[in-house]
Amino acid sequence: MMLYALNMIQPVGEKPPPEELEKVMAELAVIRRDLEAQEAWVFGKPLHGPEASTVVRCRGEEIVATDGPWTEGKEFIGGLMIIRVADLDAALQVAARYAQATGLPMEVRPFQGGV
Repeated sequence: MMLYALNMIQPVGEKPPPEELEKVMAELAVIRRDLEAQEAWVFGKPLHGPEASTVVRCRGEEIVATDGPWTEGKEFIGGLMIIRVADLDAALQVAARYAQATGLPMEVRPFQGGV
């Protein structure tokens, strides 16, 4: 089994209307229950937008924290899920379900070293 991070890529800007968001959240709950039943669900949570981020850098002995995103962009990681599945093909199938439910692109990335 392998661990994969599924990053939900969201555009910067307005969120969907509440009635549309409610439908999407219900579909995401079904996907999560399916993954839990398969013992594939490890963790998942939505993230605040990039405006809520803080970047920490070390400059010699000095530690500097700055508000805001690391880079400016038109998209950001809006949610993170960690799943445990057999291989990349299985992870891509899960990501496809999320993409279909949300209409958003999903980045699939394996963790180093397996489980």
